[in-house]
Amino acid sequence: MSSSLADLAGQALQLVRTAAPTAEAAVSVDRTEQWLTRFATSFIHQNVADETTSVTLTVHVDGRTTVASTTLTGDEGLKSLVERTVGATRLAPLDAAWPGLVPATPVAGTGTVDPSVLAATPADRAAIVQAFVQAAGGLETAGYCRTKHWTGAYANSAGQLVEGAATSADFDGIARNNGADSAARIASTRLSDLDGAALGDRVGRNALALASAIELPAGEYEVVLMPEAVADILTNFAFYGFNGKQHNEGRSFARLGEAQFDPAITLADDPVTPGNIGQPYDGEGTPRRVLTLVDGGTTAAVAHDRRTAVKAGAASTGHYSEGGWGPMTENLVLSPGSTSLPDLIRGVRRGLLVTDFWYTRVLDPRQMTLTGLTRNGVWLIEDGEIGTPVQNFRFTQAYPQALAPGRVLGVGDIAVAQPSRWGMGSWTGPALRLASWNFTGTASG
Repeated sequence: MSSSLADLAGQALQLVRTAAPTAEAAVSVDRTEQWLTRFATSFIHQNVADETTSVTLTVHVDGRTTVASTTLTGDEGLKSLVERTVGATRLAPLDAAWPGLVPATPVAGTGTVDPSVLAATPADRAAIVQAFVQAAGGLETAGYCRTKHWTGAYANSAGQLVEGAATSADFDGIARNNGADSAARIASTRLSDLDGAALGDRVGRNALALASAIELPAGEYEVVLMPEAVADILTNFAFYGFNGKQHNEGRSFARLGEAQFDPAITLADDPVTPGNIGQPYDGEGTPRRVLTLVDGGTTAAVAHDRRTAVKAGAASTGHYSEGGWGPMTENLVLSPGSTSLPDLIRGVRRGLLVTDFWYTRVLDPRQMTLTGLTRNGVWLIEDGEIGTPVQNFRFTQAYPQALAPGRVLGVGDIAVAQPSRWGMGSWTGPALRLASWNFTGTASG
């Protein structure tokens, strides 16, 4: 927790009070420190660090709203930010949908911070990379190891003042064998969870096996999806499915109160449980809680910011997101079941074990039908045993349909967090055994 960030927020608010006494104002201050170690051709080629403090100011006066930001946090930088923002409101269009400011509301927690992430050196990250490379058995490897620390403060003229801090550590590595690739990823709040040797051993063995992959015909196959593939489902649910803006506009598949999923599916956005990656409040200062989106197969909620909540007649769930995407659930957790991965596989008479999806694109948002490719390993399962590796497929699949009642045949007992490309986010889920997945062709055509 850094009181200096709260001081910055308070200083900016005071400047707004002086410049525009009748204005409603909100200030969000965020400091992000990132440390990144990259490697390619099995050698580290880059160690970089970045620290950025940004101040975002929202001013609403005379029915008009303006938002601006700066990374100049000295006295002159804040003064310039306030002058520009207040001045711009006079030229802004009327904002009839202004939802007002969040009132004083306590946060559920302040975030999870792991001291080892804060203390991590380039040598610490290099040791994880080295363990990965050595365990891959001499194959060419590439990837990254990253540690991140976020601290923040939010204050507004309605009396809200909240602070938070969080850490994350993630690893993404690939091994290549004559054009056959295998990869593994993991994210955590703790550096100690990044086991480079275990990840390297896994991808090394898989890449060697994939060199003999065969081509199978397209069609519907029973599948066991690994957590990396499940993460793609969760990512698209966050962007397009449980997004309050999409829901308000009729572009989401979600139908509140309906049993759209198998009873084995429970899905929540959880940035606040100790040990989870995430920030305790959003950019509008709304505290975050555990938001259950699917409860035992029934669609229970969608995410809202203050604007979408007003339109829906609901309350903000603390999911404001910049960039016009609408409310984003950035810390999705699909609850694990009680079946081990070997037992999931043993239950399949004939199907496919799929490691990962990529290049997925939405074809029909209302059905949430996507097309994409498999990657990093597909295996034929016959009579409950993993057999021949299979060349990559293209697929076209409605994600909710694949998880519909009766379609989920098993849920793995271990949920693995996967890195997110956005903010302090992660996608956490177990392996899934599904009745069918629609593969429409091979990756080559």
